[in-house]
Formats: sequence, structure tokens, C-alpha cells
Amino acid sequence: MAGSGGVPGTRGRATHEVVNQVPPLVGHDVSADPALLDALTREGADWAVGELHRLGMLAGTEKAQEWGRLANEYPPVLRTHDRYGNRVDEVEFHPAWHELMSVAVDHGLHAAPWVSARPGAHVARAAKFYVWSQVEYGHHCPISMTYAAVAALRHSPALAAAWEPLLASRTYDFGLRPPATKRGLIAGMAMTEKQGGSDVRANTTVAEPLGDGTYALTGHKWFCSAPMSDVFLVLAKAPGGLSCFLLPRVLPDGTRNAMRLMRLKDKLGNRSNASAEVEFEGAIAHLVGEEGRGVRTIIEMVNMTRLDCVIGSAAQARHGVVQAVHHATHRRAFGRPLVEQPLMRNVLADLVLESEAATTLMMRLAGAVDRGVRGDAAEGAFRRVALAAAKYWVCKRAPMHAAEAMECLGGNGYVEESGMPRLFRESPLNGIWEGSGNVAALDVLRALSREPEAAEAYLAEVGKARGADPRLDDAADRLRKLLASPTEADARRIAEEMTLVLQGSLLVRHAPPAVADAFCASRLSGDWGRAFGTLPSGVDLDAIIERGRTAPAR
Repeated sequence: MAGSGGVPGTRGRATHEVVNQVPPLVGHDVSADPALLDALTREGADWAVGELHRLGMLAGTEKAQEWGRLANEYPPVLRTHDRYGNRVDEVEFHPAWHELMSVAVDHGLHAAPWVSARPGAHVARAAKFYVWSQVEYGHHCPISMTYAAVAALRHSPALAAAWEPLLASRTYDFGLRPPATKRGLIAGMAMTEKQGGSDVRANTTVAEPLGDGTYALTGHKWFCSAPMSDVFLVLAKAPGGLSCFLLPRVLPDGTRNAMRLMRLKDKLGNRSNASAEVEFEGAIAHLVGEEGRGVRTIIEMVNMTRLDCVIGSAAQARHGVVQAVHHATHRRAFGRPLVEQPLMRNVLADLVLESEAATTLMMRLAGAVDRGVRGDAAEGAFRRVALAAAKYWVCKRAPMHAAEAMECLGGNGYVEESGMPRLFRESPLNGIWEGSGNVAALDVLRALSREPEAAEAYLAEVGKARGADPRLDDAADRLRKLLASPTEADARRIAEEMTLVLQGSLLVRHAPPAVADAFCASRLSGDWGRAFGTLPSGVDLDAIIERGRTAPAR
């Protein structure tokens, strides 16, 4: 028609019909993860299956996913003063942050296992931490700090008796008030300083005894985790040397302790969580443990937060896998779904394999923690060396895994709305937190040289699979030669090999044959390229990919 301005025959045709787009991944049970559920039973916490599924179904809802988005879209804001000029040092959070925290505390992801006599309590907590991490990772910083703080507090039984019940309470009670007036408490920590970083012995914060059993702390902390927490574990130099202290945010009389929030860190990821630079101006604190033994006092706390680093990175890998498999199942290209195309199937299977190895290992470590805190010396020794190695390798793999999972979604994965950029930004954190790669690798060497029982426990664990797969046997033999004369320059290689051999041993014993075979062929026998998606021919890709699929909530 003349004057229509269009091509004849096209008037009225829909120009914005959406086709070949992937449906939202909602309404599924995040806990329906075969590697996780098998390990939950194997590590002695099958009694927690019901609660884990309830949390998993909540994690798969649109509501929970929206909490995660909002908490990151509207990051915390620092308020140093009120409208009248009074110093307040408060951080404001979006309501979604508090929803996430409430669920985490209600399900016991914080310090609840410490007051449970039930075997497997720490295993159940690890599984739930893994599931809920896939909604939003940032809020797990204060949850993890609260979990780990109890291990340090137990060096001072009187302090532990006073603080543990509220730290383990399943009530999230936000706000700065005297601790004794609250229904539940959250813990943070302030260890590192700008001149020292991981070298905490370089701290310059000073602790002056006040004569009444308390100390006045003065100094500057470069990183303070979760500054709106109720109590903090702090390292400072007392007359007897570097010591650990418990510092309440609000004093019993209701006055604010002299802890000044200087600024919030502008971080790559973890943006929902506030990390602050703080100054103490004579802040009142209580000694934890003995003067001069601060590092020894916090070492168990560090081990617990390192466990959460491994859990968190395993959770990120699982989240990336689920997103990638879901996308490839529903997206079509070149005439068929992506998941049916040979090269994409190899990539997906490789990602699932990496995820399953991380999940199986983190649950084994959680079992070692649970049995270790209940008095099993062999499990405690195994945990000391295996956890440091896993912290190095599993966390190191996270950014590469996240990048490959994002690439599976193509351009759709690169935009913020997909959630994959948030996953990618978060992925390097656990490799840095609680000691970066070199620190973790050196801790492996330290455990091997100073604690012969740790090396024996590790070798006994991997030896349980001896004879099950010749490729695993060969890798274990190579590792033994490497451990015969370890050097500092080899520390990273040792940590990597120890983790891969341990993962191989666990998968050979506990995973389906397709998973174990692919892992041994690629990670242990060297039949693998330098990027994901280079698994050798003959691997059962379909069986592996199936373990990366979600299940509907019931």
C-alpha cells in the first residue's frame, strides 16, 4: 500500500516474538545433587536429608533468587555520623540481605553445630552451607565467621560459656545493642593490617591491660569482615606478645565500643557483604587464650573458615554447572539443542566432573572436621593437611570453572541479568581469603614436616582405593616420590597433586564408574588438554552430564 512505509505483506507481523530463549531456572530443588546427597549419608548425616531438601527447595524459588539479586544490586552503605554530627559507625543493608541472613541462621549454617551432640552436625551444616551459597555467597562471610569464632573462643572456657549460646542461637537479631539483651549474635574478625596482609605477625595494633581483666586496643585494621557484627576476634600485641582478643561492638552499658569504621572496601565481588577498614581508639576487649599465643589461638578458627572456602568454591562450581546444563538443554543452534552437540557435551561433562570432585572432597573434609572435634585424632591429623591442600586447589580452580560455565551461555551469560557475571566476580575470593595460594601451599609443607601423623593419615586415606584403578595407583606412587624430598619451590605442585590424588581416591570408591573413569583418565593419567572440554574419547559423557541436571521441587 502506497505510503505505508513498510514492505508489502509484512504489516501486522510480530517483530518482537521471543523464541529460542531459555526458560528461567526456578522451581527446582538445589539440594537434589547426587554427589552431595550420597556424601551426606556416607559422612554420617543422613538424618539431615529432610531439612536439606527444604532448604534446597527454598533456594530454588524465584523469591530467594531475587533476594540474592537485590542484595548485590543495592550494596551496603556506610553511615559514619548521624544528622546531628554524632559518630554512629553503622552500615545499612538492603532488606534482602536480612532475609538471606535470617534463613542461614534459622537453618544453623552459623555456629549451631558446636552445641549439638549429634554426630554429623558439622557435615549437615556443610551441606546446607553449600546449598544456600548457590543463592548468594556474600552473606556467608559473617555466617562463616560466626561458625569459626567458637573454635577460637574455646581456648578460654569462661568466654566460651558466656558467648557460645548466643552465637549458636538460631535467631537472627540485627542491630547494635548490648549483647546480653539480644536473642542471637553474629561474629566478625579483624586480623590483617595494611603493612602485613597475610603476615599477621607484622601487626602493630597494641593491647594495653587495664587492670580489671580487660584490655584497651589501639590500631588500624586494613580488613574487618562484617563490621556490623556483635563481636569480633582481633589480633593485637599485648605485653606478652601477639594475642587474640574478643571485642564487643557495644559495651554492657549500651555505649558503642571505640571501633571506628573508616571506609567500606570497594571489592571486585562479594559486593552484598560489607568489608571495612577500621580503627580502634582504646576499644575494650577480652583476652582469648594466653598472651603471646594469638596465632596458635586463631589457627583452629582459620581451619574452619578454610573449610568454608572449599565449600563455597564447590558450591560456585555446582551453581555454574547447573546453569550451563540448563542453558544447553533448552538452547538450540545449528538445528539441534546445544546439549546434543559433541563439543558442547564434552565441555559440560568436564565441568560436571570438576564440580563433583570438589563436592565429594568438601564433604569428606566436613566429615573429618566433625569426627576431629569429637576426639578422633586420626581424622584431625588428616584434616590438617588435606584441608590446606584442598583450599589451595579447589579455590584455585573456581575462576576458570566459572569462566567456562559463563561461556556456555554465550553472550546471554555475559550480561548481568543472567547472574553469571556475579558468579565470576565472586570466584577468586576464596583463593585469597584466609591465606592466598602460596600461604595455603606452604601450610601443606608445614603440616607434612611438623606432623608426621598428618602425612600418614593422608596416605592411609588415599590408600583405601589401592588396586581399584591403575591410573590412580600410578599417580599415588608419583606423589609419594614427590613427598620424599619436598621443597618450598614445589609447594604448589605438591598441594595440587595431593588434592587430585585424594579426589581420585574418593571418586573411585564412591562415584559412579563413568565419573571415576573420566577423572582418572583426565586428571591423573594426563589424557586431557589445557582447557575444559578436552576429555578423551571413550568417556561416558551422557552419564556425567546427567549428574549436572536439576530436579523439580516437590
